Amino acid sequence: MSYLDKISDIYDHIAQGTALDAFEEYYAENVVMILEDGTEVEGKDTNRERENEFFDSVEAFHGIDITAITSNEEEGTTAVESAMEVTFKGGDRVTLEQVAVQEWDGDKIIRERFYATQNS
Repeated sequence: MSYLDKISDIYDHIAQGTALDAFEEYYAENVVMILEDGTEVEGKDTNRERENEFFDSVEAFHGIDITAITSNEEEGTTAVESAMEVTFKGGDRVTLEQVAVQEWDGDKIIRERFYATQNS
């Protein structure tokens, strides 16, 4: 399976509401995620908690639109531009626009960096 196939599968999981299944399958134990503000979150367990907190804060998921997706198969790098509409619990419906860049080691993501904006 190519890196493009793998990242496409992850975003298919997000669209179907099974993002955490993809997280378990595709992320390395020592993954480092770099958030929009530059904060580095190290380790799968810590990032799983962060992901769970995000999904627990969502009242309704209205869909995701992938506007661009690419891979560099030789370098093991993928990138996805997306827009996701959610309503947060007790909050407004917003569009989260994001670019995520993933670095792979074999079948696992070892580093992911996010660039994002939020539009209400």
